[in-house]
Amino acid sequence: MPRSLQPDRKLFGVTLGLCLIGAVMVFSASAITAREAGGNGYTFLLRQLVWIALGLAGMFWLMNADYRKFRQPRVIFTAVSLTLVMLISVFFLDRSHATHRWFRLGPLSLQPSEIAKLVLIFFLAWFLEIRRAPRGFGVNDPVRTLLPALGTVLLMVALILAEPDMGTACMILLIAAAMLFVSGLSMRYIVGAVLAAIPAVYLLIARTPYRLERFKAFLSPSSDPQGHGFQLLQSLIAIGSGGFTGVGLMEGRQKLFFLPEAHTDFIFAVICEELGFIGAVIVLTLFAVYGWRGFVAAMKAPDEFGRLLALGITAMVVGQALINLSVVLGLMPTKGIPLPFISYGGSSLIGMLLATGVLLNISQHADET
Repeated sequence: MPRSLQPDRKLFGVTLGLCLIGAVMVFSASAITAREAGGNGYTFLLRQLVWIALGLAGMFWLMNADYRKFRQPRVIFTAVSLTLVMLISVFFLDRSHATHRWFRLGPLSLQPSEIAKLVLIFFLAWFLEIRRAPRGFGVNDPVRTLLPALGTVLLMVALILAEPDMGTACMILLIAAAMLFVSGLSMRYIVGAVLAAIPAVYLLIARTPYRLERFKAFLSPSSDPQGHGFQLLQSLIAIGSGGFTGVGLMEGRQKLFFLPEAHTDFIFAVICEELGFIGAVIVLTLFAVYGWRGFVAAMKAPDEFGRLLALGITAMVVGQALINLSVVLGLMPTKGIPLPFISYGGSSLIGMLLATGVLLNISQHADET
């Protein structure tokens, strides 16, 4: 008899735990400011719950749809083409917050760059599996492997940089680098890519005034405490105010018009203030367990496509969490990177839950022969 397929319960439980923490902290971080702005204090919470419900529905669907059905070329190329069309289409829409990042329809919005991350993972997993096959050209073939793979990656990165959204562009490069590395990319290409990236990053920062000011604020936030250093300083104040046990849920003060983006990119600072060191450790532990179970799913995947998919998804979730936490703690310059499953926002939350559905699907087929 064929064995029954069981998803990774630890990974499933950790994902639900992070979503629950996210819903509670989004309400805590946004209720008072939303009410003071003339709205309903439950507005952001209700939207987050709707997105969680939609994301969980998609997660359950992907968890029960064999991931190997998505390795077909027509599926991969259709997804890549539609993603590129969406990344281009946003430039023909009105700006929002001085950027071209969203499709908006009333209260609903869609950020194509969030979709691009998952689509790119599928593309690279499919493409690299073919190149690593016994009769394939190998990962290190510069013309037949690296050129088409990096061409697709860099095209998406260029479009996202033009929005502008340097944080998501860097995240896509990180995911691609992780997948190419585990596929056996030669160190000479890795070193060459790093050396080529240094002047590119320098120019992107030095020639864009607001990025340059953010970088200066990162080096010395107190030099501009009311300007570009304000957000980081308020974040550090919130974190330091929490102590070991925190000031109590809903009792934080920095979210009250001091800490910008308290319910989105800087929600971890609110967690630290209200739940203290204990709350911060719980969140870090949940992400660590997610990374561990994702790695286990990758190592036990029955095929190369599943292994690369699992590694790419794990790198996306854990890598994005580490970048967000580093920004909030002042270890990296400020970037608009949400904390997976916890920060307010539909595109990111639904994208992460869909990716987790694929990861849970792969875990069901572990060691399958």
